[in-house]
Amino acid sequence: VQLQASGGGLVQPGGSLRLSCAASGSWFVINIMAWYRQAPGQQRELVARTTTGGHLDYSDSVKGRFTISLDNTKNTMYLEMNKLTPADTAVYYCTGNIWTPSFGSADYEGQGTQVTVSS
Repeated sequence: VQLQASGGGLVQPGGSLRLSCAASGSWFVINIMAWYRQAPGQQRELVARTTTGGHLDYSDSVKGRFTISLDNTKNTMYLEMNKLTPADTAVYYCTGNIWTPSFGSADYEGQGTQVTVSS
């Protein structure tokens, strides 16, 4: 299974971005998908997480501003980010706990996508 993240870029404070993470590969089942981020010199932190059952978790720092969603028909996860601030500047990583016939449930991670919030 491969995870491909996209959608990062440069945005002004108060602006919006939408990140996407597409899962591809042979037969698989998504259990959980999540977005993490890591700013320079800081630890990686969980931003938001979703299960295929629809359970959602958000970090306190993004609640009310970010929305995570999962399109099971496209095997794609999205992160809608609004009211962005410079504190949101980081590399954003998508991860997934995905079941495959070969490996059972395992964790996968895509490449990061840079989000920079600056005027």
